[in-house]
Amino acid sequence: MIKSVGGCQTGVMKIEKVLNNNVVLTLNEHNQETVVMGRGIAFQKKAGQSIEEDKIEKIFIPEGQDVLENLANLYRDINPDILEVATNVIKYAQSILRLKLSNHIYLTLPDHLSYAISRTQEGLDIKTPLIWEIKRFYKVEYEIGLKAIELVENEMGVDLPESEAAAIALHIVNARQDDSDLRITIRMTELVQDIINIVHFYYGQTFDEDSFQYTRFITHLQYFARRLLNQERRESDDDFLYEQIQKKYQKAFKCTERINDYLKKVEQTALTKDEQLYLAIHIQRVTSESR
Repeated sequence: MIKSVGGCQTGVMKIEKVLNNNVVLTLNEHNQETVVMGRGIAFQKKAGQSIEEDKIEKIFIPEGQDVLENLANLYRDINPDILEVATNVIKYAQSILRLKLSNHIYLTLPDHLSYAISRTQEGLDIKTPLIWEIKRFYKVEYEIGLKAIELVENEMGVDLPESEAAAIALHIVNARQDDSDLRITIRMTELVQDIINIVHFYYGQTFDEDSFQYTRFITHLQYFARRLLNQERRESDDDFLYEQIQKKYQKAFKCTERINDYLKKVEQTALTKDEQLYLAIHIQRVTSESR
């Protein structure tokens, strides 16, 4: 974990180690090793010198020596231009999404961009999985990914392939959920697509992907899939509502049973009554709208 500290700390902060012109290690008032970021914060500075507080943009307190070492190694070895581009992408993403992203993205996005730029310069084109799904399910994040590609080209003269927009979008989605495991975000996207396919083939109809009900359905599936993968599920005892929905939306309920069979097979788990209930409601709405 990486904890963020809002605002500037009181008292004079002194540099323990310079990682690059924009990142230093220091000790806070509790004698904790802290990562401090800011444009030009360490320019022409050495260990023991004070940090100019007006240049501080971000302060991290890594929880655990392993995390601190990973941050230190990354920020020491990475091209400062890549770090600056990554930081600008994060700022842009937060302004567009109007929310604060998880601090893990300050570690994962620069690392990813560095690798992507190296691959491109070597002439290697490694495709990002689930590009089509990412463009459909995470439209805003994908647009941010395209902006990131533009920034890399403008600032570093490297023309990343468009598929990198999808990879960057996944990192942003992951950071929105405050989750450090990108594999869960990828698996979540696969689950959502598989469930949509089940509904599509069961009803034999396509959906208006720009409609309000479809957007609500996708959002519901994303949260459901993440809860399932993170094992954060709850069960209520509202049998009355469950039985009413089962009677009222019989076809939608039958469709949830197909989804249940799929989950038993691929995830070795079954839908709870609550999950089946709300899935049926959303399926009824989205299929009725399409008809």
